Amino acid sequence: MKRILVIGGNGQLGHCLQKLAPKYHVQFDFNFTGSDVVDITNKVQIEQMFQDYQPDYVINASAYTAVDLAEKEEDKAFAINAEGVGQLAESCKDHHAILIHVSTDYVFDGETNLNYSEDDFTNPIGVYGASKRKGEELALEHNPETVILRTSWLYSEFNKNFVKTMLHLFDVKDELGIVADQYGQPTNANNLAEAIMTIIESEKKTYGVYHFSNYPETTWFDFASKIKEFSGSGVLLKPISTEEFPTPAKRPKRSTMCLDKIEKDYHVELKHWENSLRDCVEILKITNA
Repeated sequence: MKRILVIGGNGQLGHCLQKLAPKYHVQFDFNFTGSDVVDITNKVQIEQMFQDYQPDYVINASAYTAVDLAEKEEDKAFAINAEGVGQLAESCKDHHAILIHVSTDYVFDGETNLNYSEDDFTNPIGVYGASKRKGEELALEHNPETVILRTSWLYSEFNKNFVKTMLHLFDVKDELGIVADQYGQPTNANNLAEAIMTIIESEKKTYGVYHFSNYPETTWFDFASKIKEFSGSGVLLKPISTEEFPTPAKRPKRSTMCLDKIEKDYHVELKHWENSLRDCVEILKITNA
C-alpha cells in the first residue's frame, strides 16, 4: 500500500483531502500533519517526518497565505513559501517521494486579456506571489519529480474563505460593495483534492507546472452575486472598482489560467464554478442549519 503524507492537514485543502481519504482506503495509507506538528522551515523536523511516515507521496497543502500581511512579513512569507518548500522538495528527492505542491495564480501580474498557460512569463506584483513563485523554482530545482498545481480563489466549507465570509456578511449587512474589475477562476477545494488524487492514481506521471481551477472566469462581484443567489440572501450588492477598495497588496487584474494541460495529461475532470459553488453553499446550509 502506498503512503500519502499531507502537510497542512488542518487547512482548507487538507480538510477536503481528509474527507476524500476514506474513498481510497484500499489503495493508500493517509497521514495528515499540521504546521503545529511539522514546521517545513525546520530541516530537522522535516527529516524526522520522513523517518516517521516514510511517504511515497507528499502533498504540500501548507502555505503562508496572508496576502496583505505578507507585505510587512516578507521574510516569514519567503521562509514558508519558498525556502521551506525547497527543503521539503530536497527531502522528497532523498527519500524517493513524489511531491505535489500547491501554488497560486498570483505568480502572474494580470496585465493581459488572455488566459495564462503554464509556460507564460511570471511577474508577481506582491510579496505573496513572489514567495510562491520562488517556491515553485526551488521545488523543481531540488526534486524533478514534483507536480506543481497553480490554483486560484480557493474556497470550501472549511476554514476561512471568500464564500464563508460573504455568507456571514449577508447575515449582518444590508448592503455590500464588491470589487467588479478583477477577474479570476473560483476553485472549490474539494475539486482540487479530487484532481490531486487523480494525479496520484495515474500510472503515467508527468512532472512540472500545471494549472487547475474551476471554469470559466468571473469577477469577485459576479462570484458574490451567485453566492447571494444560491443562499437566498436579500442583501444588496454594489459593484465597485479596485480603487474604491484599496488593499496593502496589489491583486492581479486578470489572472485567469489555461486548463488544457492538466485535462490532456491527467484526464482531470474540470467543473463549472457555478455548479461547484452551488454544491458548497448547499453543504453550508445544512451544516449551519
